[in-house]
Amino acid sequence: MTFNTLEDDAKFYKDYVKAAYFSTRVRSTNKKGNEIKNQLITCSREGKWKSKISLTEKTNPTTGLNCPARIYIHTLKDVGAWIISKAVLHHSHPYCPTQAEMLKQHRELSMSVRRTIENNEKPSIRPSKTYQSFVAAAGGHRELNFIEKDVRNYITREVRNVLEQEDAKKFRKYLLRMKEKNQNFFFELELEDDQSIKLAFWANARSRAAFEYFRDVISFETTYNTNK
Repeated sequence: MTFNTLEDDAKFYKDYVKAAYFSTRVRSTNKKGNEIKNQLITCSREGKWKSKISLTEKTNPTTGLNCPARIYIHTLKDVGAWIISKAVLHHSHPYCPTQAEMLKQHRELSMSVRRTIENNEKPSIRPSKTYQSFVAAAGGHRELNFIEKDVRNYITREVRNVLEQEDAKKFRKYLLRMKEKNQNFFFELELEDDQSIKLAFWANARSRAAFEYFRDVISFETTYNTNK
């Protein structure tokens, strides 16, 4: 079986994995330069590891059961396509059809759910309230293919990151306006790759004149009580 891209190959196996009620992980990837040459994807219960957290404390206990299920994908040099050259389909553990959609690999937020989360974040509606609104609309937790943690992760990862980027743009515009009002105003603003603020420094005309006279600077670390 051949595929045009590695992504098409992985999607095919992901669809099979969801229908077969288990999850996977990429066990190894071999590259030549920046190009991937082959990849081994195994069942998430491959290996013989065991969680150090006791079963009474862990909400979703998992252990390695040396499961042999896997596929081996590699590229065909002459054709430029991808092929599944080896596949082991049997498992060393029973399936869990009722819990399959709640496995991390299969949980996802639809576009409409994401838009609702973003809209609720603007007026500072708590993530738990947002999640409960989805539960009520769907008719129960089991009718959703995501959990409250996914809502919180999306807010942290996407929504607040966008807000930080907007804050950085507004802050830069403010500094530029101050510079236009007084050419003695000085600032340096350095941004991260995602356009959030990495470093900011500014000094108005009065503080620069005071420094020329006194030469002493007192700096306050404002995060001393929060950054442990």
